Amino acid sequence: MTAKRGIASVGECMIELSGAESGLWRMGFAGDSFNTLWALRALTDTATPADYVSAFGDDPFSRDQIAFFAAHGIGTASSPLIPGARPGLYAITLTGAERSFTYWRSDAAARRLANDPAALAKSLENRALVYFSGITLAILDPIGRERLIAALGEARQQGSLIAFDPNYRPRLWPDAGAARAAIVEALEIADIALPTFPDEQTLFGDTDPQVAAERMAGLGVAEIVVKNGEAPALVRSGDTTVEIAAVHVPSPVDTTGAGDSFNGAYLAARLAGIVPAEATRKAHAVAAAVVQVRGALAPFEVLREAFGK
Repeated sequence: MTAKRGIASVGECMIELSGAESGLWRMGFAGDSFNTLWALRALTDTATPADYVSAFGDDPFSRDQIAFFAAHGIGTASSPLIPGARPGLYAITLTGAERSFTYWRSDAAARRLANDPAALAKSLENRALVYFSGITLAILDPIGRERLIAALGEARQQGSLIAFDPNYRPRLWPDAGAARAAIVEALEIADIALPTFPDEQTLFGDTDPQVAAERMAGLGVAEIVVKNGEAPALVRSGDTTVEIAAVHVPSPVDTTGAGDSFNGAYLAARLAGIVPAEATRKAHAVAAAVVQVRGALAPFEVLREAFGK
């Protein structure tokens, strides 16, 4: 990997509505794979190109979204611009620091991100790292998923590191069997897996993080970090398995985006040559900082300070 090779994340960035004072709502842009790229952008050399690979509409919100990306050093590569389309929308409601989501996304432009295989392949060219998630898979139809997996496999053959978070969200899938099949196929082309244990327990019946890591290693994944909330993360790389304690936050403000930011910090550390165990410590520190701010996207300076950059 050289600094000139770019990083890319594939998925859906939505309009985010989060609560403000006096019953008002604050609008922003977020989504699991974008949140991860946000942290990657904050924590990598600005000379390294960073692109969000998706599909976009031509409405004012889409234009504002693309402008927001550009203002923070994030491009959109060869992502298609679809006339008449628009982004999805979600609203966050909080009970204490725990969040729940309401979505309006069934006709979002991002669902067509794999409709043009040539554009998708071009967007993934010359990447040091490509990241995607189970939500990326879930928003696509079966043909779109096949195209995306094929494009990622080709990028891997061309030397890109492929990172994947299964990020299982049952409501996005027709059934658990379809989710399991797609996620297994994705793991088979992944170099790094960044699962969350409760998701793996729900979907695959894994009894503990070690079982989840062994299952993924059996599919050929060389590097696995199993996140588990405030419990230690289990890190498996080659023949080495260690647990890395999380950073306890006594009074979190908002847990939105914490796992995504963990992923971005971990991948930024690995791109910088930091070993998996130390990369996990840095990722825990970043996640702990993120839960102390509202919304999915913590300011770059907050992420950098927590990372030690």
